[in-house]
Amino acid sequence: MATLLALCLLTPAHAAPQPVVADVEVTRDGNSWIADYHFSRAAPAWAFLHSALAREDRKPWRPRSWTIETKGLRLERHGWYDVLVSERGNVPERVRIRFTPSTLDLEADYDPALVFSDGAVALFTDQFDVTPLPSAAAAAKLPIELRNIDIAGLTRATFRDRAGKVLHAGVRKDKVVTTEGRSYVLFGKGEVVSTADIAAVLDPALPKWLADDLRTSTPRLLALHRQLLGPRSGPKPMLMASWAGPTPGRTSLGGSVLPGLVLMAFEGAGVAERSQQARDYMHWFVAHETAHFWLGQTVDYDAANHAWMTEGGADLIAVRAIPSIDPAYDPRKRLNEAIAKCAGYARRPVNSANERSEHDAYYACGAVFGLVAEAAQNKRRPGGGIGGFWRSLIEANRKDGVVSQADWLAMLTQVSRDPTLARDIRRLAERGSDEPRRDIASLFRRAGVAHDVAGSGELRLR
Repeated sequence: MATLLALCLLTPAHAAPQPVVADVEVTRDGNSWIADYHFSRAAPAWAFLHSALAREDRKPWRPRSWTIETKGLRLERHGWYDVLVSERGNVPERVRIRFTPSTLDLEADYDPALVFSDGAVALFTDQFDVTPLPSAAAAAKLPIELRNIDIAGLTRATFRDRAGKVLHAGVRKDKVVTTEGRSYVLFGKGEVVSTADIAAVLDPALPKWLADDLRTSTPRLLALHRQLLGPRSGPKPMLMASWAGPTPGRTSLGGSVLPGLVLMAFEGAGVAERSQQARDYMHWFVAHETAHFWLGQTVDYDAANHAWMTEGGADLIAVRAIPSIDPAYDPRKRLNEAIAKCAGYARRPVNSANERSEHDAYYACGAVFGLVAEAAQNKRRPGGGIGGFWRSLIEANRKDGVVSQADWLAMLTQVSRDPTLARDIRRLAERGSDEPRRDIASLFRRAGVAHDVAGSGELRLR
């Protein structure tokens, strides 16, 4: 099954309010989509801050769906970014781009659009964010992590639909205006179904078993997370689920999480009919993504290369939660896979996995490190589990909303009373290991993670 588990911090962190350097008006008129830019300053190039590659072929997605209608301009790829470049002088003050909403699955970023079977379309707001550059080549020097980019200012995006109102944050409006929105705007009808825990927009063509399961399991998982982790920040969250049809030979579930919003995209004959495999995967996906309302939104990590804390934490919380809605679910399969993957990834520093496009290392090794924290927590307070460990982290850092790697490791030492656990996890995170399987086994043994070691050295949870 294909999936996108987007990292939670993909926007710059600003110490002070930023000026607006570009306005863009995004309009749908029937089947026509237009983005009209108005730049407030002169520059020979503008970089699009969200420029992740398509997961399928690792190529840029914009050239396939965007057409620059203003003459004398072109899109180029420099470093990690798509760049709007003038062929002579500066980019004009006003630029028009015609586009087709792209549903491509991107690497560690949000899909540009979700398309529903009834014609509704949800656009990711920040795909239009730009920053001016002194030259196109300057984009090659920009780091992959957006929060490290010293951008000149914000992009203010206005979204309109000639056919009527648009939906944003659960409310329909004549227009939506965002800066640093990190959200989706829905164009089209999209019926909203609301419960006490979540408001959902489900594709009307979604297979009945999927729609019924989502309506019942999602509120129960959210309630369990709240019980384990305490109160979360923000208003009632939303879920959007689209359906691309029963494509033969395909089984696909993708999506991501944003502040107060979980997105899901289903496709393929493999999920058209109910199966235990698809049901297990969907439950894990929802449980993982909704855990990010706490791990990633109520508190966040301090740097993108510390994403193992929230991604691995959400994975472990998810597999511990699923048995409450499906007692037959065995979390050991996914966790054993994570252990095996981490033993491969941790030969190099886990923290720098994003620089190697090894984003899965944050999930796998984060879950392994989480197992150590969970065992330590259970020793100190039986039944506390990973939820108890993270609840303490959330409460200790709720005021500033940031959990650093140092905070996580300090909490581990506080809970375990064994500073060597934090020391060895820090070494795997920052330096890697020549023998990661041996080091993981040592962590498990000292923390009390019940496991067996096969003759080949493979680790398996009991």
